[in-house]
Amino acid sequence: MASQTIETHRAGAEVINGEATGKKRSSALLQELGLPKGLFPLDDIEEFGYNSASSFMWILHRKKKEHTFKKIKQTVSYATEITAFIEKGKLKKIAGVKTKELMLWLSVVEVYVEESSAGKITFKTGTGLSDSFDVSAFELDM
Repeated sequence: MASQTIETHRAGAEVINGEATGKKRSSALLQELGLPKGLFPLDDIEEFGYNSASSFMWILHRKKKEHTFKKIKQTVSYATEITAFIEKGKLKKIAGVKTKELMLWLSVVEVYVEESSAGKITFKTGTGLSDSFDVSAFELDM
């Protein structure tokens, strides 16, 4: 069930149903934005949506998922609904993504790649903490 936030952006949006096409389109959009394609390593995608007029995207999938990015030993939790506003090199006002720091789960609210620091991606949490990693840590595992 999509949230009220998604429903307000659904009109005029590109909506794709199904795992294979949803995964393919979400990866393609990340690549268009200059972000790593493996940022959302999700299975069981039910719906991917993107409203270009409002720069809003969403992913709905069947169950919550925890994923560890092996190269940086960082565990990330993805809720069944992930939303974000997008622009070139950046996801902002992210909802549904948390990272584990020590024993705490912190909400990730922004992800960006700065042109001046090519090869690095920065994650900001709701507490104001941020950390940067090599983009290569978020490549798709083949």
